[in-house]
This record gives sequence, C-alpha cells and structure tokens, in this order.
Amino acid sequence: MTVINLREMNIDQTGTIVSVGASGELGRRVRDMGLIPGKQIRIQGRAPLNDPVSLRIMGFTLTLRNNEADYIKVEV
Repeated sequence: MTVINLREMNIDQTGTIVSVGASGELGRRVRDMGLIPGKQIRIQGRAPLNDPVSLRIMGFTLTLRNNEADYIKVEV
C-alpha cells in the first residue's frame, strides 16, 4: 500500500484516509465533513481544470478544493 495526497488520486480510485494535517478552522471543517482517519473514500470526478475534486464518503458526495485535499493523506 502507498500513502499519497488526496489530490493525487485518480478518478474511480479508492483509498482509506490515514491522516488529516489541517489545523484550526480548516481542520475542524474538514473533520466535520467526515474526513477522518480510517474512513474509506472514492474519487468520483474532477472539474475541467482538476479543481475541485468530487469524492464519495459514507454514502454521500463531497467536493474539496485542491488546497484542502493537500492536507489529507490516503492509503491506496
């Protein structure tokens, strides 16, 4: 298994969140959305310029900007 940034994942790739490096308000907001270690995610799609990224987690869809996705490490 390899650990990469969420931004580096490909469409339809799945992985497990290993860590969330964001702190402060951004860290709280990311965790409130359910992006916490141990959760399974799948990249659903990307906007034409690759920002934002759309992902599935716990049965719902989220979109994150790439600067937010950079804080999330995923094991693929």
